Amino acid sequence: MLFNSYGFIFLYLPAVLLGFFWLARISHAFAAGWLALASLFFYGYWNPAYVGLLLGSIICNYAFGLWIGKIRIGERGPRSEEPENEGQQKRKKQLLTFAIAANLLLLGYYKYANFFVGSINGIAGTQWSLGEIILPLGISFFTFTQIAYLVDTYQGKVKEYNFVHYLLFVTYFPHLIAGPVLHHREMMPQFALASTYRFSYENLSVGLTIFFIGLFKKVILADGLAVYVGPVFAAPAAGVDLTFIDAWGGALCYTLQLYFDFSGYSDMAIGLSRMFGVTLPLNFHSPYKSANIIEFWRRWHMTLSRFLRDYLYIPLGGNRYGTPRRYLNLMATMLLGGLWHGAGWTFVIWGALHGLYLVVNHGWHSLRRMVGQNPAMPLSKPLHMLAVLFTFLAVAAAWVVFRADNLDTATAMLKAMAGMNGLVLPDAWLAKWGGAGQWLAQQGVSFGATNGLIMGGAINWIWISLLVVWLAPNTQQIMASYKPALDVPEGGKVRRLLWNPSQVWLAASVFCSVFATISISKFSEFIYFQF
Repeated sequence: MLFNSYGFIFLYLPAVLLGFFWLARISHAFAAGWLALASLFFYGYWNPAYVGLLLGSIICNYAFGLWIGKIRIGERGPRSEEPENEGQQKRKKQLLTFAIAANLLLLGYYKYANFFVGSINGIAGTQWSLGEIILPLGISFFTFTQIAYLVDTYQGKVKEYNFVHYLLFVTYFPHLIAGPVLHHREMMPQFALASTYRFSYENLSVGLTIFFIGLFKKVILADGLAVYVGPVFAAPAAGVDLTFIDAWGGALCYTLQLYFDFSGYSDMAIGLSRMFGVTLPLNFHSPYKSANIIEFWRRWHMTLSRFLRDYLYIPLGGNRYGTPRRYLNLMATMLLGGLWHGAGWTFVIWGALHGLYLVVNHGWHSLRRMVGQNPAMPLSKPLHMLAVLFTFLAVAAAWVVFRADNLDTATAMLKAMAGMNGLVLPDAWLAKWGGAGQWLAQQGVSFGATNGLIMGGAINWIWISLLVVWLAPNTQQIMASYKPALDVPEGGKVRRLLWNPSQVWLAASVFCSVFATISISKFSEFIYFQF
């Protein structure tokens, strides 16, 4: 079931909301159980066969978490302040290691087994096969969420072991399929609050507004850009030599499609959860406004970046063992982060590119500090704009590798973007541009027949979308007065477009919701569903 479907909007969501708040008047436990069952139905709507896999994962991880958490209490008493002895620490660590290994083996089988077997076959010339393995929807997200729970339990951060709340923490439908990656301390305490189970018109209006802003981003902007992406990325495999305009047009359309698709999903997840009185962590904060790659990863898929930092980069040593080791840890973290997104060499190389970007970025900051400059000081406005543009182009080039079906397609796209196939503009533009076109022709710019993959319609989508990305406030800035998400960065609050319960905003919200809803015309998955 998709958020951007009529069945979800007009049947599932109203039924779950009404059932949740009606049962909450009888029992909070009944309401939480209803929401957990509804979330399991939401997951099973895709493929009922994998509900058992999800439940098995939840039960096993809950049992391991309970076991790890109770070792100290069971042996020393719940109020003992004595430090754990060596035996207790060893048993807890052994359980944690085993539980994490079991989670990674499950994820590895479903997501990476055929990739590794195929890679071995390609290198060794063997013909091994595991048959078709269907990737369970959202397995990366619910696996990482539970690994974080186990580690936090081991570190003594988990204080509640209510199974229904844990089941809801993992299966909660607004985040189950494509994130955000949650921590227990963010969610489980909210499920225990009495205020969560009281219906609120404010929560409903704020949640609906955020949801429909996200729906608008998805069905109008992301899906509108998507029609130009497929033909460009399919062209190299069909033997078509891409032009400079084709390649850059396709790359920019995908860069912007992914932005609005993921931003739209993140908004819809936050809005849905807010209707139930639960606030999700922020996962997306205008990443294309970043002035460098370090800032980009603080704004893009923020909860995954946090997970990789806390549970991979820091345990590897972080920046504690000198500069070379820090850069090695960055590369390892991003390589594994790339592989997390998908079982393919394109994802590995995309992760390596971002690892290299981060190493260069940190190296540049170190160099600036050596000459007495402070990298944290804001740049002048012209330099800031150049830094944002340079970062955006670097990210767009890496997205080409991320989107390409194989390395040959990625190579063909990047070669064309580098101008290695020549710079030819569509001949229709020569007449349309008038004197400007004639001047460009006199300066040596070629106009001629092209593949017609990127023409005026795509160009208009690109420049209008870029204006939205770079100049418009984001959703959490618009909704700042109502604290739409956890961990929203300070600053950036807008004045003129600040949402409030007024007739003007009601009209704008109704227009946005109606226009977005009637534009749902086809089955269109969110891009991050495949991860």
